[in-house]
Amino acid sequence: MTWLLSNWRVVLAFLLVVFIAALLLGLGHYRDNAVRYKNQRDTQKSLADNRLAVIDEMTRRQLSVASIDAKYTKDLADAQKTISDLRRDVDSGAKRLRVSAKCDRPVSGKSSATGVDDDGSPRLTDAAQWDYFTLRERIETVTKQLTGLQDYVRQVCLTPAPSKGK
Repeated sequence: MTWLLSNWRVVLAFLLVVFIAALLLGLGHYRDNAVRYKNQRDTQKSLADNRLAVIDEMTRRQLSVASIDAKYTKDLADAQKTISDLRRDVDSGAKRLRVSAKCDRPVSGKSSATGVDDDGSPRLTDAAQWDYFTLRERIETVTKQLTGLQDYVRQVCLTPAPSKGK
């Protein structure tokens, strides 16, 4: 015990060095943890920012698609209404459907001089008239669908996505 009393300064210095070393080791450990958590936080923030950018782009494209769809659906409905109105007008006789045609002369029992009045009036059969309007309607439908798809490709598919480094 006398040695301890005579060398107390050396023992105190040694204990102080051990205490400072322990503090430095603890500080290094907590610093490493802080750096690791900061890196994880930065990685997660970058990932979240990328995901938000993708969600924003998807939302923008969905709105663009909805706008294109609404526009061409309305155009198609208008075209179908026009065709229906024309069909109704032709059926009621308000408008005439004209087709370049020749009329066969009606067969009559007597042979007389032929004239303009002898020809029958040109007219489509009901089935041909129905087919005409159906064909017009389908042409309008395909035209509007194709135009809408072309717009979709131009505005949505060919638009570059945001860069990932955002």
